[in-house]
Amino acid sequence: MSRMQEKMFNCEKELTLSVIGGKWKMLILWHLGKEGTKRFGELKALMPGITQRMLVNQLRELEEDLIVKRVVYPVVPPKVEYSLTEQGRSLMPILDAMYNWGKDYMETVGLNPLVR
Repeated sequence: MSRMQEKMFNCEKELTLSVIGGKWKMLILWHLGKEGTKRFGELKALMPGITQRMLVNQLRELEEDLIVKRVVYPVVPPKVEYSLTEQGRSLMPILDAMYNWGKDYMETVGLNPLVR
């Protein structure tokens, strides 16, 4: 985890947020965790609004942090698949809890899930 080794963290919660934080990482993890292995184009189609560059960057960081596994197949055209590692799968209960909390909060404060 060379990306993380250079940083200083005050607590474990800060480290966790550094690994999964940001606008897109949790969505990437959610799709891979709930739907299984995906190709790059499939992930991009599931997340309207994400740019190709941002998806590449987020996947690279998750791979470097040992959360996502990238498999390249030696075929033409190139085929690359992404899936969660064991460490990545261990995040799913946390993401499930966050989903449930957000859903309850949305109902409590009367937010419309379709309004941005």
